[in-house]
Amino acid sequence: MNKFLFPIYAIIIGVLIAFLTKNKKVIGTKLLLSFSGAFLLALTLFDLLPEVYEHLDAKRTGLFIMGGILLQIVLEFLSKGAEHGHVHIHKNETKFPWLLFISLCIHSFLEGFPIHQHNDMMYGVFVHKIPIAALITGFLFQSSFTKSKIIGFLVVFALMTPFGTYISNSTELPSDYINIINAIVIGIFFHISTTILFESGEGHKFNLSKLVVICLGILTAFFI
Repeated sequence: MNKFLFPIYAIIIGVLIAFLTKNKKVIGTKLLLSFSGAFLLALTLFDLLPEVYEHLDAKRTGLFIMGGILLQIVLEFLSKGAEHGHVHIHKNETKFPWLLFISLCIHSFLEGFPIHQHNDMMYGVFVHKIPIAALITGFLFQSSFTKSKIIGFLVVFALMTPFGTYISNSTELPSDYINIINAIVIGIFFHISTTILFESGEGHKFNLSKLVVICLGILTAFFI
């Protein structure tokens, strides 16, 4: 059951962070975002990538990973980068952001596929979703959307990853199809995590705090 609940817990924690840090600087959230990017990338390399290469032809696997990277580029064109912390919702916006919503739902649905009860990707997705949920919720709070729209947005967003996990674990899809989807998800994770890690800081200055949390993310993934 945890494999279905962890992504929902992540959204709840993210919403609480956004509520508690309303109208405050979000330095801690940005550091958590860096940690999550390093943690997700490391887990993908340590856990998911070897599993997919074990079951698929190497060249086909590379092709599907590149397909995942391209897919994420398209999704980010629609969401303007919300999957790695860039949310652009105007304060007086009242029209529901359908492109952002659809992009996040597709992304969340696909990232549920590699999650199984006993694998570590559950923790990678969990840590990844907390700062993203916090940032998205923070911008939703600042918008002029009604409470029902905000709640509906967050509830559907929270349920999409467990839905992807349910489809992956409960349907009779051929194992090759599941591995292909997982390879695509690897590409998505690669793009998101590297974007988080390699985006320039303010003024292109060396950021020791960010480097420390990145190293912590990698070490945590290694010893998990």
